[in-house]
Amino acid sequence: MSTFAGGKPKESQPAAVELTSKPSSSEPQPREDDAIYQNGRVVARVADPQVDSEAKEIRFAELSNSDELLLPDECEFQKYTIMVQRIAHATKVDKAAPHKGRVLRDVVAEILGYREH
Repeated sequence: MSTFAGGKPKESQPAAVELTSKPSSSEPQPREDDAIYQNGRVVARVADPQVDSEAKEIRFAELSNSDELLLPDECEFQKYTIMVQRIAHATKVDKAAPHKGRVLRDVVAEILGYREH
């Protein structure tokens, strides 16, 4: 009987692990409002975004930490799918703020559509 009683806790432990892992896999990861994503990864941080729905554009005063941002590829920002069209100024390392990585200023991105949730 001790073998049978000892088997019950072993059976319930994996079930508890399964229950805790299921909700995390079914819930979508929350997106950050100040981030641009490509392939599900944060590739840049934004400052002062301004959405112009009529022109189908978003203007950003600055994109920082954008070293991994692939400019010719589609991106996701908040609820939008976008593509960067114009950059007024690019700096690999801003001496005043080296922690920002590659900095792109006065960026205009075309709104291609809305991202699927």
